[in-house]
Amino acid sequence: MLLLHGTGIGLVAIGRAMVLDQQHQDIEIRELRDNQVEAEVIRFERAVLAAKKGLLEMQASLPASAPPELPAFLGAHALMLEDPLLCDQTTQTIRQRKINAEAALHHQANCLGQVFDAMEDDYLSSKKQDVHQVVERVQAELARDAAATVPFSENLEDRIIVVNDLSPADTVQFKHKNMAGFITNLGGPISHTAILARGLKMPAVVGLHGACRLIKDNELVVIDGSTGTVLVGPDADLLAQYQQRLECIRQFSAGLESLREVESRTRDGVEIALHANIELPEDVEAVTSINAAGVGLYRTEFMFMNREAPDEDEQFTAYARVLRNVSGPVTIRTLDLGADKQVDGGRIDTKAANPALGLRAVRLCLGNPGLFIPQLRAIFRASVLGKVRIMIPMLSSLHELEQVLDLVREVKRNLSRECIEFNPDVPIGGMIEVPAAAVAADLFARKLDFLSLGTNDLIQYTLAIDRVDDEVNYLYDPLHPSVLRLIRHTIEAGENNNIPVSMCGEMAGDPNYTRLLIGLGLREFSMDPATLLEVKQEVVSSEAGEMREQTM
Repeated sequence: MLLLHGTGIGLVAIGRAMVLDQQHQDIEIRELRDNQVEAEVIRFERAVLAAKKGLLEMQASLPASAPPELPAFLGAHALMLEDPLLCDQTTQTIRQRKINAEAALHHQANCLGQVFDAMEDDYLSSKKQDVHQVVERVQAELARDAAATVPFSENLEDRIIVVNDLSPADTVQFKHKNMAGFITNLGGPISHTAILARGLKMPAVVGLHGACRLIKDNELVVIDGSTGTVLVGPDADLLAQYQQRLECIRQFSAGLESLREVESRTRDGVEIALHANIELPEDVEAVTSINAAGVGLYRTEFMFMNREAPDEDEQFTAYARVLRNVSGPVTIRTLDLGADKQVDGGRIDTKAANPALGLRAVRLCLGNPGLFIPQLRAIFRASVLGKVRIMIPMLSSLHELEQVLDLVREVKRNLSRECIEFNPDVPIGGMIEVPAAAVAADLFARKLDFLSLGTNDLIQYTLAIDRVDDEVNYLYDPLHPSVLRLIRHTIEAGENNNIPVSMCGEMAGDPNYTRLLIGLGLREFSMDPATLLEVKQEVVSSEAGEMREQTM
């Protein structure tokens, strides 16, 4: 038996491996004569259009039962095929270097990949895989084989796909063919494919380097998505244990559906608000489908990536759409962009030795009021449509906060002068994701209306580790005593100042930590919609008083 480890998603799957090697061989560079260049440009443009058409047709034909994330992912991939950095630069390379489209596209994809590799933000650095997936589709069109090496004609029942990478488009097609689960060489916990796998409730292990080499076609494989473990050729005893566990999971999942309309209260009557995280206005369907209490984190930076910064009216339209469709509170996080995450036209590029500790989030916004003020105005204009809250990311000093509050007051004064209707009492909160802010949480709590624990960065900064670095991510420990003390200190700061404290990091959506966090005093959680019912199951079966006694 072979035991392998990657990043797990979902629960358990058992099946026979289907190994697909989608990695292209070395791209041949073919030099063109002068009279061949424009024809090659046209050939590339046709391949891009064909790839985009395929994605949009798939998006249009999705069943009503498809996860709400899926059309957004397919649309995002289609939009990438309009991005000048990918398409215009490739045609420019064809013309300047007089080389074939495959080689020019490969060159430009590598250039974009280097940009993503330099990003310190784990979410955005993972978007490199989206570029890779989109390029694969165009390369397949150039090869006149839109399906690449993927055998979509087969029924994949009880088969576990083992592949270098899997795009959202391929994932949904495999799902329709009854795929049991999948394993990829590439990817991380917050890649689009991983997010989609959670939405589909599909067991998977991603980022398992060498999977295509280590697993042979038709071998019996067990995926344990809860631990990121893959068992290749398990013995009879282990197989029986996982078969029994799989049956228990099926019964448990069926029971979760009955929790949609159940109030989120502990057995001793303590109300626990369960909110959802979103990235795009389209995501609100997932929020309402699971009866979430509201949106605890709306990541607005995804409107700004790979394009000119949206103006105030465009942002207002997006925020208004969310507020009109969510009955509970909507917490909008202001731009969490940084030195490694550029908005085209947003500012002059800078090179930071350590972008994670550089000019990013609130620091960047305060230095770029032309970027920040239109967003604040758009949020306040939308505030008359629902229960909106504004959350400021990466606060580390009270001076930063005072600057933000000054800008907020300026925005409200200007809107009043312009006779534009808005809610002047929009709550302003701060993300506690820097250890300095957690230690000084009591000081921030005196000036803010709420606090929100961003555990992803808080844990990384506290433990001085990069959780996406394979060599040190084993040190990433949400249960480290220093992390728990910072969490508890922040919650106490909220209690002492009578303001709510929420948590919107991955820790909030992990049911393994739910009871502990309730015991520490947390009463507001925000998470990926796909995990909310599992967390609710822990809430309704626990007693807050008992948990509090155990954590004191």
